[in-house]
Amino acid sequence: MRRRPLLRARRIWVTAAAVLAVVGGSPGWAQAQQPNRAVTAAEQLPSGWTFTGDGAQRQLVWRSGRPVPTGDARVEFYAGDRLLGRPLAANDGRTFRLPLEEALKAGGLKGAKALGDLQVRAGGRRLDAAGLAAVPDRHRAPIVPPALAPANPVDPGKPGSYRTVSGEYTLDPVKLPGMPVRAEMKAVVVAPTGATGKRPLALFLHGRHSTCYKPGGDDVDLTWPCPAGEKPIPSYLGYLRDQKLLASQGYVTVSISANAINAQDGDIEDAGAQARSSLVRQHLARWAGWAANRSSAPAIVRTAPAADLSRVLLVGHSRGGEGVNRAAMDSLYRPPADQDGYGGPVRWNIRGTVLIGPTIFGQNPVADVPSVSILPGCDGDVSDLQGELAVDGTRGISRGAALHSAVYVIGANHNFFNTEWTPGQAQAPANDDFWSTPDEPDRVCDPGTRTRLTADQQHRAGSSYIATAARLFVAGDDRVRPLLDGTGLRAPSADPARVLTHAVGGNRTGGILPDDAVTVRGGGGRLCAAVDDRPSVSCLTTDSGQSPHFAAWAAPREEGRRAIALKWSRPGTPVRVIPGRPVSLGGAKDLALRVFVPPNTTGTQLDVSVTDTAGKRAKLGRVRVDGLPGTARTASYWAREVRVPLAAAGRAGVDLRKVRSVELTPRSRAGQAWLVDTWGWRPGTPAVRTAALPRVDLGRLTVKEGDSGTRTYRVPVRISGQGSGTVRLYIQQPGTDTLTSRVVTVRPGQQSIVVPVTVKGDTLYSYDVWRSMAVKAVRGAVIGMYSGGVTVKNDDPQPTVTITPVADRVTEGQPLIWRATLSAPAAVEMYASLDVLPFTGGPELSTTDVDPTWLGNVSGQLPLPERPLSGIDGLSLFTTVPPGRTTADLTLPTVADTVAEPEESVRLRVTNYDEVTGEPIPGPEFTGTVRDAS
Repeated sequence: MRRRPLLRARRIWVTAAAVLAVVGGSPGWAQAQQPNRAVTAAEQLPSGWTFTGDGAQRQLVWRSGRPVPTGDARVEFYAGDRLLGRPLAANDGRTFRLPLEEALKAGGLKGAKALGDLQVRAGGRRLDAAGLAAVPDRHRAPIVPPALAPANPVDPGKPGSYRTVSGEYTLDPVKLPGMPVRAEMKAVVVAPTGATGKRPLALFLHGRHSTCYKPGGDDVDLTWPCPAGEKPIPSYLGYLRDQKLLASQGYVTVSISANAINAQDGDIEDAGAQARSSLVRQHLARWAGWAANRSSAPAIVRTAPAADLSRVLLVGHSRGGEGVNRAAMDSLYRPPADQDGYGGPVRWNIRGTVLIGPTIFGQNPVADVPSVSILPGCDGDVSDLQGELAVDGTRGISRGAALHSAVYVIGANHNFFNTEWTPGQAQAPANDDFWSTPDEPDRVCDPGTRTRLTADQQHRAGSSYIATAARLFVAGDDRVRPLLDGTGLRAPSADPARVLTHAVGGNRTGGILPDDAVTVRGGGGRLCAAVDDRPSVSCLTTDSGQSPHFAAWAAPREEGRRAIALKWSRPGTPVRVIPGRPVSLGGAKDLALRVFVPPNTTGTQLDVSVTDTAGKRAKLGRVRVDGLPGTARTASYWAREVRVPLAAAGRAGVDLRKVRSVELTPRSRAGQAWLVDTWGWRPGTPAVRTAALPRVDLGRLTVKEGDSGTRTYRVPVRISGQGSGTVRLYIQQPGTDTLTSRVVTVRPGQQSIVVPVTVKGDTLYSYDVWRSMAVKAVRGAVIGMYSGGVTVKNDDPQPTVTITPVADRVTEGQPLIWRATLSAPAAVEMYASLDVLPFTGGPELSTTDVDPTWLGNVSGQLPLPERPLSGIDGLSLFTTVPPGRTTADLTLPTVADTVAEPEESVRLRVTNYDEVTGEPIPGPEFTGTVRDAS
């Protein structure tokens, strides 16, 4: 997903006197640039887009041709590659509204092209019809699934020997940070029967989905508690198959409900990650208490074997994945008390996490907790597969012993891992999140294609790999590691799914990461930026396709995230990759490389060599890399793990403790490839010891601008924990959306990082200003709340507006004029508009009675065929009052003709909007009359 300069849509309605007022504030990087007349004509927008409202209530609106289900990825409006903001969804599931001021302030946009190339995206995927039609499928080669991999000798997806028992519990709701409605404490337990001793605990957390439904229909809602006549959607029941599999193998399992969070996380800066962590830890605290005092537990918990809280696996789906990642972090490194919803002791040990199609908006994985990220190849919700960053984002942060695996499931969508989100299995209305149009079928992900999995096939594959993670992380069975670490073996229980894996951490050593100081030499090789809006330096251009490795974050140009791009037209030209300092591959068995090539390509071959600091060189062998099945709508530029033995280097006398470079020589006729990283690899799963790391959390301070003088405030930056590390801060520059970054060292005992923000007071009305910043770990640090800043609230009264006629009875050829007058000047542009309505008191002014250039500019329509002005949908008169001024005219230019006509009139009306609901309220009306010139 292209993200994100920390914009959040916010519902703000301001009642305006007469015609208008002002645009209300909304979060963003920069102060607003207001629209001119050229961007107000809805008819000039693409199909499905329009403007509604006046002044402060003016909104950019997109209506989908089909319902857009509630999902985990954020719906975002873009103009080209520039993020405009995150709209609010209406209850119909089709309509999305963004305050126009927010859209225009996102990048200092102005002029007729301010809203050019409008797009709707979610998780990097285009949702608007124009976008679907405009994205060409450049991957027209035949779609060929990978061959079936050899079977692993041990298959964790086979049911165990225990029978199971299930039941539910409901406890008193709990207060969570930033949420006025308390969250339910409801869960379903599935446990083995006849198991002796304490048993490990697996906790499941579902993702963001609709919360309520009306039985017997298709209506769903995102409110909590559910309105009368509606029932809760039981998303927490969607993992019963996974729970029963684990319970048959001896695990106690619990799946918890998070509907209250889903209904309230839309306007929270971290999208509810901290709240979900708090909910998880609230449940774990109850289980710890019940383990110590069985008599106090609910009936189903007393029926189950006692849970061993020293062996906990967390499983999270979508935003639930980000939630369990944060819960693992918060269990090791305590969050600030005022941001947390659980303040009690940590009486559990999280051995690993499974993240299913996860969001990771903060790109802040926990390096010292092993993880598996399941990436659905046909994910139509979190379609950028940003969960890959739960793997890549751990590199270099801590000791590197924890294994972090990415599991790419070809043909899986987002929803079908949860049966309550699956049509035909769910109690409530459900859908396939990957959708395309009949005119543009998808060759990989449409149902019925040879690569698309059925719901049951997908869920079975998910269960197998959840069980694999439990077997490796909790039970410590290294025999299942080859199913996760890129070795290339399969679990037959997941058949017929084609599942690919790669990993970092574990027994890997001597990594060469392009993010670090690396030099690339040789024709056709270059260091490229993972996230950068400049095609000359970016690894992939926007029309090439998506790579999960390059999922965007808070900054449009992100420092310190790179790969190595190779492109060649004939074989034989080597590319040397030279790290800033020699690396040691001592003790490694193979050299592992993560490499991806364009989707649907086959047979890319690369020779791999190493050279030590003494200049001794050895060719290790040749690797072959095939592309994944992919189309323009999938994130298929995903790295395959390939390995070459290091034995040849030993025979050649290369000192593997001092490797100076790795060399890649293309042997295919022509092609492209991208190197993500290289590692020394050997089998085994080392023990993981948690490092003592400092934790950094940002906050947001809200202040008033004041009437005079200059004040300096500090962004709340809190540091806790131990040790030292480095982080990268991205800081918005005043008055722009430009970000600057700097690397900061966090030292023992340090409690904050000084980031000053200067605020200048005045007595003129203006918009609220958001100065934002973001932070990401570089090395030896943990990031909790990754975004924050200072919000400067305007504290000056909004000018009132009066509309008066200047020339409302004119002879044809003269303009009709009304004047908007402010009660006081403002520091920003103010808008005024009058809507054209049908005139019933006589002949109405028509399209041939007005200046055709004016008509084209404001509506995109031609005068012929002649029709009443009110017949043009959304037609309005519009003007702006410049900063420092108090008046501006609304003008309707007429034209003279030689036809004798009676007087013709136009009816105009001010429309105000309810401050709470946003519903239109009719305001004052005006009439303009044009006399015949003859």
